[in-house]
Amino acid sequence: MDVAKRIEELREQVRYHSYRYYVLDDPVISDDAYDALYRELQELEAAHPELITPDSPTQRVGGEVREEFVAVEHPRPMLSLTNAFNPEELRAWRDRFLRLLPVGYPEPAYVVEPKIDGLTVVLHYTNGVFSLGATRGDGVRGEDITPNLKTIKALPLRIPVSGGLAGADDGRAPARLVVRGEAYMPIDAFEAFNREQEALGKRTYANPRNTAAGSLRVLDPRITASRPLSLYCYQVVELEGGPALSSQWEALEYLRRLGFPVSDLNRRFTDFEAVVEYCIAWEPERHRLNFETDGLVIKIDDFATQERLGAVGNAPRWAVAYKYPAPEAVTRLKRIVVNVGRTGSLTPAAELEPVRIGGVTVSSATLHNADYIAERDIREGDMVIVKRAGEVIPQVLGPVLELRPPGTTPWQMPDRCPVCGEPVEHPEGEVAYYCVNAACPAQLVRSVEHFVSRGAMDIEGFGIRQAELFVELGLLHDVADIYYLRPEQLLPLEGFGEKKVANLMAAIEASKDRHPARLLTALGIRGVGETVAETLIDAFGSLEALTDASREELQQIPGIGPKLAESIADWFSRETNRRVLDKLKAAGVRTQVGPGKAVGPQPLAGLTFVITGTLPTMSREQATELIQAHGGKVTGSVSSKTNYLVVGENPGSKLEKAQKLGVRVIDEATLRQMVGE
Repeated sequence: MDVAKRIEELREQVRYHSYRYYVLDDPVISDDAYDALYRELQELEAAHPELITPDSPTQRVGGEVREEFVAVEHPRPMLSLTNAFNPEELRAWRDRFLRLLPVGYPEPAYVVEPKIDGLTVVLHYTNGVFSLGATRGDGVRGEDITPNLKTIKALPLRIPVSGGLAGADDGRAPARLVVRGEAYMPIDAFEAFNREQEALGKRTYANPRNTAAGSLRVLDPRITASRPLSLYCYQVVELEGGPALSSQWEALEYLRRLGFPVSDLNRRFTDFEAVVEYCIAWEPERHRLNFETDGLVIKIDDFATQERLGAVGNAPRWAVAYKYPAPEAVTRLKRIVVNVGRTGSLTPAAELEPVRIGGVTVSSATLHNADYIAERDIREGDMVIVKRAGEVIPQVLGPVLELRPPGTTPWQMPDRCPVCGEPVEHPEGEVAYYCVNAACPAQLVRSVEHFVSRGAMDIEGFGIRQAELFVELGLLHDVADIYYLRPEQLLPLEGFGEKKVANLMAAIEASKDRHPARLLTALGIRGVGETVAETLIDAFGSLEALTDASREELQQIPGIGPKLAESIADWFSRETNRRVLDKLKAAGVRTQVGPGKAVGPQPLAGLTFVITGTLPTMSREQATELIQAHGGKVTGSVSSKTNYLVVGENPGSKLEKAQKLGVRVIDEATLRQMVGE
């Protein structure tokens, strides 16, 4: 056997099948058959190391660790692009370059390409062999990352890729070729990679773009080889000894014939308005792709026109990026601030250098909790990736470690409340930290806001602005002080006329007779919402009885677990909270089941109701009060013990469950008839 000849045959076959698999996504042999070819090539090269060449498919595996990256000067500047964010700006770009062309110059054709979000790379080929690969860098100089790029299976180490492909021209490689492309990580591969990392207990990554960039800029190519990277090529930078290319469309087809991965999403248009329509229509499509992209690149197709227009600054006049609102951005985290919520929970937040995300300027974002910060090692001073979660709430995904400045230190939750200075508690088994000082000013405003809200005591005309004002003026020191406000305290205040004050005082007075479950909800005990409050009042009958309940007694109630029982018992055990309850009771606020005022017939006694959807004339709170006032019980979920489901518009899943269980379904009108209205 002619070993050299067999090795070359195997290389050609492996190159061809790699191209079919990694570039065309259209393999023609099984994985086992491919592996057999690859193993045979490995074995022959191992036995004859003198026959190993740099372009052999076996040389994709990572080599030795490099000491540093070497600077590489590009043959031509790697220009950046100006941006257009809407159709008007896109048309303005066209108007600008048309003014620079001679009168009567023919309207150019356009090539539209996806703007892939990865790392720009510059690839050099000498007589068909991949000889150098570099990052874009500053556009003039980049970093030599040749060993890392060689690990990307979609990148051809020799061109043209043969073995049955339609070769370029006569099948000869150009003497010299420089190609620009984008290395990226497919979304599905990124997600699989993160799952593997998590299973191994290793670090997970925030997004494909930064993971791809970081993977190519490591000094150990073996790390790059372990990452699922891919490549798209889109520009011929230099060509010697090849065909005379006159347009971008020809260049893309030439690259495709040589065996480079070229996007199938590239389009050519002869009508500019068709370009605009395509850009508008493409926005929802980009979310269905297997790579991250923030827009499209529009280029004048004709190279002669490109040369005539030239560049301004570091951007060509003949191309523009049509960018969609970015869901993510990178900016600096100036400092981590800690906010105190109404239950005393301490929540860290990021104070950011302002950055536009999705068309909105963002200067702050959530950091969730101390564990979230520690797991991602987010530090003050870091360049961080920020995302608008659900395209609404900004959140910090993590730091860009390659850009971390020197001297940063890990962040820790403060051991004292940043508002009142009292010690912070961190309950065992919980993520959250708490300030347990009920008199903490930060808690008080939020506590008052919650207390007067619709789901709680429902005091009309009393909201966050009133809460802030009354706390600031010293009129409120706890929520019970709401019932001790006097008209003469409010009338001198700006915006508080006699009618407004009279209405507010009437609303406060009316709230005294709310069901005690509403009062229990209003107190803001951690873990006690409307449903739990109703369960507790049903079990104990009054807040006085609940005050003296032990943890063991609380855990006997269905739905009350050890942690919730601990939270409830702890709240009632605190002297400051007991004083608040005493003040509420002294003010005449209803604290026990039974009539606070005259109560009529009880036609709903012994019946359990659930309310779902939007009722025609009543809020859910008003419907609950109506049912409870006539002896009925309202719960939050449908079960076999539910007698009636009161249904409004958009009822949701509760209706389906009620129908399956045979629970009777009624509307608001029927409910009113049942109570005699």
